[in-house]
Amino acid sequence: MRPFNSRVTQPTPAERVLSVLMAAHSMTVVSDGLDPIEIHRLDGTGAMGHIHLHEPSEAGPDRTGPRIPVRLEFTDIAPTPVRDRMRARVTVTGLLSAPYSTETADSTCMEFGQAVLEDHQGRTFVTLDALQETEPDPIATVEAGMLTHLVDEHGELVPLLLRLVQPQPEKGVVRVLPLAMDRYGVTLRLEYPGTHRDARLPFAKAVSRIDQAGPQIHALLAAARRASHRNHLLA
Repeated sequence: MRPFNSRVTQPTPAERVLSVLMAAHSMTVVSDGLDPIEIHRLDGTGAMGHIHLHEPSEAGPDRTGPRIPVRLEFTDIAPTPVRDRMRARVTVTGLLSAPYSTETADSTCMEFGQAVLEDHQGRTFVTLDALQETEPDPIATVEAGMLTHLVDEHGELVPLLLRLVQPQPEKGVVRVLPLAMDRYGVTLRLEYPGTHRDARLPFAKAVSRIDQAGPQIHALLAAARRASHRNHLLA
């Protein structure tokens, strides 16, 4: 597995897809000729605990039998009450040897076709090799809890982070909330009366273990306090 680069400040499409699959609480399974299956609880294991993705050559002894096209659909929703909460859609297509069933406790093997990430930047295709070579983000499965804790328990500190946004935001911001967090940093959503924009605040160093996340957030807040103090002195 290829290690992440600590100097990178944004997750790759493969990292984002893998994080969605790891953190998903629900998914929709769509197969030709069958009603969509809505799975609303993934028991904390994400999609990767229910679906095993593999190359067609690894499909097993029955790989010459009929295969059923299947599509897994995921919607990545921001855990905080920002405007326009949908962050991305992820679709994974492939083949199954039998219709997907929620009755089995075993992981379902799925021949991988392609993964598609759709967000405000457009559509990106991700290969199975890219997913398998990607180091899982340690923040992915705890991101929602960390962001809601920041908003609910320390909400007064969030606007302070505006001091770190470059270039400085235009006047008229009515609300700022954390939109996302990953191993590389935090994304803020700046809301204006009729629109919004996002601002990226990278960590000083990418997080390789979950216990490093808290210190990186505190470092951002400390830098924001220093920037606020400097601006106060210059005023």
